[in-house]
Amino acid sequence: MFKHRMHRLNLWLAVGAIVFGAHTAVPQTNVASLPSAPNARIELQMQQSARSTLSPTQAPGASQQAPGAAMPPTATPPVVAATGEPITRQQAEQMALKNNPHISVAALLALAQKQVVRETRSSELPNLSGNITGEDSEEASRISSGSLSASRLLYHAGAGVVLSQLITDFGRTRNLVASSSLQAKASDEYDQATRADIALAADLAFYRTLEAQATLQVAQSTVNARQSVSDQVSALTASKLKSTLDQSFAEVNLSQAKLLTLDAQNQYDAAMAALNEVLGATTDTQYRLMDDTTAPPPVAASADAVIALALQQRPDLLALRLTHDADVRFARAQHDQLLPTISGLGVVGATPIGSSEYFPQNWYGAAGINIGIPLFNGFRYQAQAKEADLHAMASAELDRGLEDRIVRDVRTAWLTTVTAQQSMSVTAELLKEANTALDLAQTRYNLGLSSIVELSQAQLQQTQAQIDDANARFDYEADLAALRFQSGAQP
Repeated sequence: MFKHRMHRLNLWLAVGAIVFGAHTAVPQTNVASLPSAPNARIELQMQQSARSTLSPTQAPGASQQAPGAAMPPTATPPVVAATGEPITRQQAEQMALKNNPHISVAALLALAQKQVVRETRSSELPNLSGNITGEDSEEASRISSGSLSASRLLYHAGAGVVLSQLITDFGRTRNLVASSSLQAKASDEYDQATRADIALAADLAFYRTLEAQATLQVAQSTVNARQSVSDQVSALTASKLKSTLDQSFAEVNLSQAKLLTLDAQNQYDAAMAALNEVLGATTDTQYRLMDDTTAPPPVAASADAVIALALQQRPDLLALRLTHDADVRFARAQHDQLLPTISGLGVVGATPIGSSEYFPQNWYGAAGINIGIPLFNGFRYQAQAKEADLHAMASAELDRGLEDRIVRDVRTAWLTTVTAQQSMSVTAELLKEANTALDLAQTRYNLGLSSIVELSQAQLQQTQAQIDDANARFDYEADLAALRFQSGAQP
């Protein structure tokens, strides 16, 4: 939006230059240089010069307007809050990892998967249950429908325990336990991947807020400087040392700076809201972001080394590999359904109430071994085994696809970071040239060799250069954080 407004202003300035190209300012020898935006030293010089040109009864900064000239609006720009809870990038990461609900969700799902391992392993342990039964029936009658059993219905009451123990199912339960254990490890890796996602989101939100804060500070400084320029040009216009055209252009520049400040303030507030969301806060907490003044580390010399590191330690890739291994073990377990199952059974109990004809003793007990052999169930086991094989093959392809995406993402992130690193020196040089160009434009304007159009264009270029230079380092550090995330570095 700012660039669009600058483009419209540049067109307006170009038209003004054509119409008023013959206009030159009144030469003067006792008027100080007009200030650039922002430059506190030159602002002070201009204020001192303005006091010397005003009448004794005129207040500093209050100029008499030429007939028909509009009064310049008084600027009251918002100020970036210097108060608030100080927070560094590392502290923002720790707060996000502690408070963000996505972290809790991933950790709870990992704990739930560990319970699945216990559920599966329970098949290898003894199964002991107790029963207490009381029955009232037509003595010695039999059930004649619903089943093939010929059990008699007898009046009695008894209690006992039943014990069953799996002896072997030829590896099926062992493979099921291994599969669920691998799934639990995959859940742990997904938990680490979620932590890396949130840490990256916190870093990006932190740097975006720093960018918005720097832009807002530049905009506020520009408003202050343009306000001073407008006041001084108004004073010089009232003294017949400048024309009303110069005053109009100064007021246009001031209005443009105020629009920039409004946009910057909105972007800053939105960035702070996004940071609060990542940190897990529901209130509009205002933080004082503490920038690390040390030079950011250089980017890796080659993308290949970062790619190799990412393929070794990316938690999402490790989780997918573990999921594939779990699918393979589950497929083996499904094939093992076709094998026999051997288990031991035991029962013991007492029958204190019952007819002595049918219950000659008041206790009972038995033990035995059961061998279950699957013969035919409509090819269900074969279909389940084939389904598991296909799922294992699909997970292998997903693994390969993720590796391809990681290679692409790492290389893209590396190229972006290299470009951002180079942009820092370019924007610094751009700002230096913009400052030089503004100094020359001021000198030419003060000597009456150019119109205010040239000065206004130089001021706009300096403002944009200041914003680009302020944001270049934050962009580079944000790209570095993204590259660390792509390489699988843990927060």
